[in-house]
Amino acid sequence: MGPFLETLIGGLMTGMLYSLVALGFVLIYKASGVFNFAQGAMVLFAALAMARFAEWIPAWLHLEHKVLINLIAFLLAMGVMVALAWLVERLVLGKLVNQEGVALLMATLGITYFMDGFGQTVFGSDIYKIDVGLPKEPMFLFDDVFQGGILVNQEELSAALIAALLVALLAAFFQYTGTGRALRAVADDHQAAQSIGIPLGRIWVIVWSVAGFVALVAGIIWGSKLGVQFSLSQVALKALPVVILGGLTSVPGAIVGGLIIGVGEKLSEIYIGPFLGGGIEIWFAYALALLFLLVRPQGLFGEKIIDRV
Repeated sequence: MGPFLETLIGGLMTGMLYSLVALGFVLIYKASGVFNFAQGAMVLFAALAMARFAEWIPAWLHLEHKVLINLIAFLLAMGVMVALAWLVERLVLGKLVNQEGVALLMATLGITYFMDGFGQTVFGSDIYKIDVGLPKEPMFLFDDVFQGGILVNQEELSAALIAALLVALLAAFFQYTGTGRALRAVADDHQAAQSIGIPLGRIWVIVWSVAGFVALVAGIIWGSKLGVQFSLSQVALKALPVVILGGLTSVPGAIVGGLIIGVGEKLSEIYIGPFLGGGIEIWFAYALALLFLLVRPQGLFGEKIIDRV
């Protein structure tokens, strides 16, 4: 029972991090109605900005206090992501209002390659570290219940709690604020939203800024765990099955989908992997997403689209 609970807890924590990355996809889709392939590049770009600013600030400002350095680096990186959101709206999305969804989709692919190349030019292409003080030492729980206790990674636990808090705040933002309702209206119909006075450009800047903030937090967490390198953008690929499973328009779906995939891939690797030669953790999420596309393409919490003719 102990090893099962240990695997289950590890899967839940990993799944919460998947949910955080998937949330960026959901935010953009809810505001623009297009799947944002640039979300992975945004995670990488934000993590690179955070890591490099944390390296440069001590020389720029002659500071040695780590907490203050990280705070300034975070604010600067967030400023970069807001500026990026403004540029995306001004130079890309603002030119494609009321265009076909495929045009917006191709635009996000272009943004992806631009951010990958521009990030490498500005911040470099080495492997960088992010140290925001997350505890690294593992801990053992329930020693008196299970022999040897249950091993829990404190860094993953802290990251999962941060991700859960951020997801809850964003869910409340969409549900209970006027801006959140405006975002949903824009996603449903651009022209109708404009006709009732919703400023489309400002809404897109807001949602891309919020998605940039989510990407920054996700980049910091994953960068702290894995180091900041260009393979970090591949983490977003694990978020694709999450949004397919939970539904492209659902914030709760991103949470539930992430937890299901996080737990499923850990348990399948431990309990089924030995019989199949291992490697299930690599493809489990995509196989599950394919199954959902066949039987429930809108996902668990997605809205079913009905066309009347």
